[in-house]
Amino acid sequence: MMTPEKAVFASILLCLAGAVLTALAARRRTLAGWLAFLVTAATAALVFGAVATVLAGGASARSETFSSLPAIGFALRLHVDGLTSLFLMLAALIALPASFYSIAYMRHYRDYGVARYYPWFLLFLGAIYGLFSTTDMMWFFLIFWQMMTLPLYALIRFEHKKPGNIRAANKFLLMMQIACAATLIGTEILAGAGASPGGGMKYDFGTVSANLPALLHAQPVLTASAFALFLVGFGITMGLWPFGQVWLPDADPAAPAPVSAMLCGVMIKTGVYGLMRYFLWLAPAQAQDGFPLARWGLVLAVLGTITLFTGTMQALKQEQTKRLLAFHSIGQVGYILLGFGACLALLPGAGPEAAALAALALIGALFHTLNHGVFKALLFLNAGSMLHATDTQDLNKMGGLLKYMPLTAATALVASLSISGVPLFNGFASKWTIYVATVQGSGQAGYLCLCAAVAILTSALTLASFVKFFGASFLSRTSALVREKAAGPRRLEVGLMMQIPQLLLALLCLLLGIIPAIAYGLIHRALAASPNGFGPVLAEASPAPDNFWAGLSGVQSCSLFVPLALVAVLALAFLLARFISNLGNAPRRAAAPWLCGYAREAECNRYVAHGFYGEIKRYFRWLGGAPAPPPEKSAGLKEH
Repeated sequence: MMTPEKAVFASILLCLAGAVLTALAARRRTLAGWLAFLVTAATAALVFGAVATVLAGGASARSETFSSLPAIGFALRLHVDGLTSLFLMLAALIALPASFYSIAYMRHYRDYGVARYYPWFLLFLGAIYGLFSTTDMMWFFLIFWQMMTLPLYALIRFEHKKPGNIRAANKFLLMMQIACAATLIGTEILAGAGASPGGGMKYDFGTVSANLPALLHAQPVLTASAFALFLVGFGITMGLWPFGQVWLPDADPAAPAPVSAMLCGVMIKTGVYGLMRYFLWLAPAQAQDGFPLARWGLVLAVLGTITLFTGTMQALKQEQTKRLLAFHSIGQVGYILLGFGACLALLPGAGPEAAALAALALIGALFHTLNHGVFKALLFLNAGSMLHATDTQDLNKMGGLLKYMPLTAATALVASLSISGVPLFNGFASKWTIYVATVQGSGQAGYLCLCAAVAILTSALTLASFVKFFGASFLSRTSALVREKAAGPRRLEVGLMMQIPQLLLALLCLLLGIIPAIAYGLIHRALAASPNGFGPVLAEASPAPDNFWAGLSGVQSCSLFVPLALVAVLALAFLLARFISNLGNAPRRAAAPWLCGYAREAECNRYVAHGFYGEIKRYFRWLGGAPAPPPEKSAGLKEH
């Protein structure tokens, strides 16, 4: 039977082979697209099998070596534990709909060949698998990092005839190389100062971890500087304030929509994974006295709070679809970082209650990582469909798309409610978990209550932003551009091959919102299958869901969220309202909106995205994130 490590290694090799095949078949766009999807599906099958093996039976006792040069500490070693399994599952889960969506979406870039798309897409996916599973903190980390960065650089500049895209790609490349350098310098500090192992694998994760307790005792300042470099390196990658604002809002609008879905749904999660792996699994549990978990928790929780507020407030100002979504990725990463920071802050506390709250905070952070991947990938596919229909990312030029794109509108509504944290959608379940952990944990760390208050307020701002996003594009009166496009030879709603990925992701948002115990159970198993570092402590303290249909309960005897009870209450309220509305037998009629009795229905009288939240934008102008000017008209995405 194939081990999980061999399955991941086979997935990486399949991606490399698929890159060659799609490059050879690139003259036939559809064939290349189907080949890329089939390769992605094959790797996803292998990854899902590996994940199931680990979550059901636990992780392998040791990592598996596929190649090594002990003289320089060079080793291709892979290990799949519970934490790795969650991130591998997320990567495969987003790659499948993104690659399937690409088959139809990429046909319309007639001025650009797909030889510069599908091979890079598969190389990028293989690198993601490698980064999540390698135990080599130096050489193969560097190899997989560059294998991720360079293809993504090429994908961001796919429409290379636009100077703005070239600038965005160059900025991305520079920031990723800075992030890589910071992380590798931190690794060299820890590995160079530690004792050399007998096998010569000085950069292996297990070796560095074994040497860390002595290093924490002997050189605490040097060790702290290494972890600070890890925070900078992985923080740049995940979009942490202030680094995320430098590159992410330019990279997302430049890349094709499926690439944006992978960038924000998966790639920035390598930073989340790195922080969790290095801060919670690198230091052994017996080194807790020398490792300042509470201080790092304070730093990360405060940075997370600043990130979620600034990213969301800057998103509120945006008028371009994908730029708005990019800023919201920064904001949502802040929630993940807040939950993770709360975990670090609460873990050193005395008693089982502190440990349970720390585990709950980590569950919330991991759950929101999965949720953000799902609903943000869906939102970028929605934005791609809107771009396909209107040939613009400018929300001011959209309006009335609901009539012409009902399925895209429905899935965009689900994604908008999910990211806004509305009950019965997946974003609410994970945010609620973070809120409870931070509010109840304020007895151990008082600042967490303030962080939670800012996070709750920011969730309301997220809802306001998506009222603009959805309302300006789908609900307002039909714009002149949409009217012109609708009068053309083709319908605006995208075809079935672009609808199916959106529909599946929307259903997943609903499933995880109504039955969050699915995700809670997976994360609980993942922690139990992560035996090193603080994994066993968190796994033992982790509150498991009472049953499949319930929310999470057990911390201070409180039930955090019981979605089915809420479904029943809302259903009864709806039926009651329906019954009351029918009592009077009042006639119903459809009429045009009243324009104050004198204004003519014209484009100048239409309420556009620019008119939303003027006072908020004025008072928070000092935060930055001014809306970008409308991008150049796409030279490659044409009607067919």
